[in-house]
Amino acid sequence: MDGVLVDKGYLVQRAVEEEGASILWHKIVCRRPPGSIAMGRSSYSHMIGVVRGAFEPPRKPGPEVLPDAGLMPWSRAMGVTACRVACQYLLENTSTRVVVDPFCGKGTVLAVANDMGLDAIGVELSSKRCRAARTLMLPSE
Repeated sequence: MDGVLVDKGYLVQRAVEEEGASILWHKIVCRRPPGSIAMGRSSYSHMIGVVRGAFEPPRKPGPEVLPDAGLMPWSRAMGVTACRVACQYLLENTSTRVVVDPFCGKGTVLAVANDMGLDAIGVELSSKRCRAARTLMLPSE
């Protein structure tokens, strides 16, 4: 698609609709301070929670916008703080114990989920990033 920008958040939303699932929540995670001017690369990321079937409203709702992603183990990573928010939501509000990251990159979400006792599945086109994801170690808190 020459000259067309397609947002990954949009692609995930389309896939959710096509699979007959529902968006549980959609959070914006700031990669840079709010209001930053970014040339080419977004200064935010989407974090989208998806569920199949019926779901209850959260017992402990969380923030819609996270002003700081936290430690980012690589330049395109979802920050560790943001990943912990998502995983904590699952632990406190659902019986789900498997996290799926469809654009897992070098595996920050996967590492955080595993660190918090959840199973994790990542999908990534780059074999180099897949190898990095298998070995990512988070710093001790």
